[in-house]
Amino acid sequence: MTGREIFKIWAPSGARWVEWVRPVPFVTMDHPEQVYRASNFTIPGIPYMEERKTDTGIILDLPGYGSVEEGLALAKLGFRPIPLYNGTNEQQGAAALVDNHMISRALVWGALELKALQIADPAPPAFLLDSNRTHRFKMNVSMFDNSWDLYSQDMPSPEYCLEKGIKKMIVKEPKEKVIKKPRQRTWKGILANYGKVWR
Repeated sequence: MTGREIFKIWAPSGARWVEWVRPVPFVTMDHPEQVYRASNFTIPGIPYMEERKTDTGIILDLPGYGSVEEGLALAKLGFRPIPLYNGTNEQQGAAALVDNHMISRALVWGALELKALQIADPAPPAFLLDSNRTHRFKMNVSMFDNSWDLYSQDMPSPEYCLEKGIKKMIVKEPKEKVIKKPRQRTWKGILANYGKVWR
């Protein structure tokens, strides 16, 4: 499979919510089958969600590839995982602020898992984020800044969600997380806009 083919598995034509799948991590995928064979990912349990809720969307804001793994667990329940990763990889020999390589590998693995699933539309969305995306501390000035932000246009509007039957949004974060202001300005601001419409 090529990066383009993997992207199409995550964003199948005609499926709901796939307009928001970000193409950036799929562009630089080289020899993805080899990457898959060299990786070891698992689908975790999700005790907070035992069955699909058609009126509920989910934001998985977890470190690195954790949201891909958990997104696949939700896909098995009938949710549509939507990768929102928007970070690039550094050039060979360079150092970067955010490690996106394992996310790319997880997306390859996830595509092969998704091919075996039949996600029936209309499926509620599970948006996949990397909570490390705003790491901006540079150990030296030569480090490649591939950090990224989440903006309101990166997710469906509250009006669109309501039109498609989504009236609630669950946010899953790491238990050991430390709240940082940049991340508070991202999905929390977006959810505040949702709340104004969903009242």
